Amino acid sequence: MKSALLAFMMCFLGVFGITTSAIAAGGGDVTLEQAMAIVSAARAKAVKQGTLMDIAVVDAGANLKAFVRMDGAFLGSIDISIKKAKTARLFNMSTAALGELAQPGKPLYHIEFSNNGLITFPGGVLLKDKDGNIIGAVGVSGSSVEDDNEVALAGAAALK
Repeated sequence: MKSALLAFMMCFLGVFGITTSAIAAGGGDVTLEQAMAIVSAARAKAVKQGTLMDIAVVDAGANLKAFVRMDGAFLGSIDISIKKAKTARLFNMSTAALGELAQPGKPLYHIEFSNNGLITFPGGVLLKDKDGNIIGAVGVSGSSVEDDNEVALAGAAALK
């Protein structure tokens, strides 16, 4: 039974181009160290702006990897920041770009009602490794969408 399961997993991973060496090496995913650097850079930008933010980092599978709620940041923005990060990762584009496609008359109108709720306004940004591969996303909420997006971009820039 174990060998059948192992064979199935190897086949499944092969179909999707995932190698066991990539899994063992942690390749293709944001590391905890990177996630903490992203949160730190985003927080520094928020402090510079004078804003109070909720900052979420998700991994390549859109699972929460790191989260910070600055003292005094809106409680309601906790969920929004996490959903911004997940939305960006699930659709491999920033939430700002997705939002443009989700307007009335556009091809993805009402997409925000899928996947248990998405966020389709700025503040969710993809994270890419040095080779341009998507390894996660950062989502920020707590101020205007412009401020949120600037803080998310500052966080993502920590990977460069």
